Amino acid sequence: MNPDKKIIINGLLERVNASPYLIVIDYTGLTVRQFTELRNRLDAGGAHCTVAKNSYMRKVLAEAGLPDIGADLVGQMAYVMGDKEVFAAAKVIKNFEKEFKKPEMKIGILGDSVLDADKLKAIADIPSREAVLSQLLGTILEPASRIARVIKNKFNPDAASTPDSEPETPQAAPTPVETPAAEEAPAFEQTPTAEEPPPVEAAAE
Repeated sequence: MNPDKKIIINGLLERVNASPYLIVIDYTGLTVRQFTELRNRLDAGGAHCTVAKNSYMRKVLAEAGLPDIGADLVGQMAYVMGDKEVFAAAKVIKNFEKEFKKPEMKIGILGDSVLDADKLKAIADIPSREAVLSQLLGTILEPASRIARVIKNKFNPDAASTPDSEPETPQAAPTPVETPAAEEAPAFEQTPTAEEPPPVEAAAE
């Protein structure tokens, strides 16, 4: 094998093995300026766009033990790989295609699975792992913070009331009972007061 060819293939193989995914795009019709802009946007998301001969990539995929997609590597193909999640790279390509009507996502590999163009576009609409974890954390912490406020208000009556605390209901003064004039009122040791209702426990949200 030509030494230069071997160097190129080894470099491609190293990138493929280091990336959890591979997205193949057809960049036909992109100007040099547009292609540079696409590369810059991918770089910002931790992905890299590489142009290589399709024959080289077929050999690289075979050596890496990845699924055979050689039949789809026809025309002006570029290869997107990265060390981060596939969602961000797919989103950049999809948004770029919306803006410039190109490039076109052709096929991809994620792990040992082959992804067609529709699956790649669907992946582009999935939030990143960081976004999902952030939303989940917010969902978990929000009820907990409300519970903490309720507990604080319950055991610290001097604290200012919060939207989660229930205002105390003022006790109505007992209505005096009138005794008929003709009869002498029976003597009571003490008029019992109405029992206070048990405290209402704040429901944990």
